[in-house]
Amino acid sequence: MEARPVDLLIRADYVVTDPHEPPVADGFVAVNSGVVLDVGQGDGAERLYAPGRVLDRRNCLVMPGLINTHTHAAMTLFRGLADDLPLKTWLEEHIFPREARLTRDLVALGTRLACAEMIRCGTSGFVDMYLFEDAVAEVVDQVGLRGWLGEGVFDFPSPAFPSGREALEETRRLMEKWRGHDRVTITIDPHTPYTCAPSLLEEAGQLASDTGAMMVIHLAETSWEQAEIKRRYGVSPAFHLDGLGLLNDRLLAVHGVSLTGEEMELLGEKRVRLAHCPESNHKLGSGTCPVLDLMEAGVLVSLGTDGAASNNDLDLLSEMDFAAKIPKGVRRDPTLLSAPDALAMATTWAARALHRPDLGRITPGSQADMAVVDLHSPHLVPCYNPVSQIVYSARSGDVRDLLVAGSLLMEDRVLKTIDEEALFAEVREAARRLSA
Repeated sequence: MEARPVDLLIRADYVVTDPHEPPVADGFVAVNSGVVLDVGQGDGAERLYAPGRVLDRRNCLVMPGLINTHTHAAMTLFRGLADDLPLKTWLEEHIFPREARLTRDLVALGTRLACAEMIRCGTSGFVDMYLFEDAVAEVVDQVGLRGWLGEGVFDFPSPAFPSGREALEETRRLMEKWRGHDRVTITIDPHTPYTCAPSLLEEAGQLASDTGAMMVIHLAETSWEQAEIKRRYGVSPAFHLDGLGLLNDRLLAVHGVSLTGEEMELLGEKRVRLAHCPESNHKLGSGTCPVLDLMEAGVLVSLGTDGAASNNDLDLLSEMDFAAKIPKGVRRDPTLLSAPDALAMATTWAARALHRPDLGRITPGSQADMAVVDLHSPHLVPCYNPVSQIVYSARSGDVRDLLVAGSLLMEDRVLKTIDEEALFAEVREAARRLSA
């Protein structure tokens, strides 16, 4: 039998095809035209396939590329600027004043820095809500990542647009500009229930209904938000959104720290997705998201980092570790939120949340979005369980390669689409200006 030509063949000690499936030991992945063609075991790959290139990664594991379902990428420019403060103080007294000085070029710069960091952390795609989002899309296009990107919509003027309605008009324009792009998807992003009037939220909902686009919104991040929405509208935040017709399976709600039991049941009934950002929530003192209660209510939970100004990194590997440990400590039960579940939050469940069944796993027909983790390090030896090793032991520095749609964005720890040294110099100069 003649060997089949393929673009790439990866050999590794383990291939983690799906967090809840047994890893393939002594495995290979065959990639062609940006798609996974085959996953197998042993030396048979060389007889089956004639690869244009072989990536020999012994002492490594291959896993699905991670998907960060909530961040504000360009906020890397504000990393460490205002730490150890309550959310409202942090946002209104420190972040908003700095954001008022942002420009399109600065957002592009901060996004390039975020992309460099995420590539090094094994992240192949991210959901972004911020400003000048067209600049974010252009950076994502250039560096080769995937992005679900939405212009932040507020009642008050943003640095990018004088009104929320104009931000929605920009969203329409971006949908048209990036329509059909294989890695850039435009979302509709009203900021919060308390920074958007009901009429503006309804307009956003109508746009989502008309286009089939996903909507992303911060929801119930703090107890203050719960009290404020009840004061204004007489109901809790989730019921407020429901009254406006916004709860459905195309809504990605973010945080959910202060949800009531009734709200969680409602989100489950409406099949709303939720992005869990535990490190940011804890660092800001917002509280602990009731992840297990949400899952029991039928809510599909994925994982996000939030922005680097409140986290202070974009490392989904550390986020998975923290996410898995919080419920164990809160309920005093070490069996809760297993390592496979934590990894699923950043892979298979994230892909489902974004309605992309072709992402988040390594199986024939899936997009070839993969990270290679180097196991040849003291904190990763021995390796009894590759999934547990990823969640509880791996660090961003262990990621050796990252592929998106079969293209290597990092090879042997060298970024292929970003000049890091030039980038760092630009960022340091921008930080000097922003802090002046």
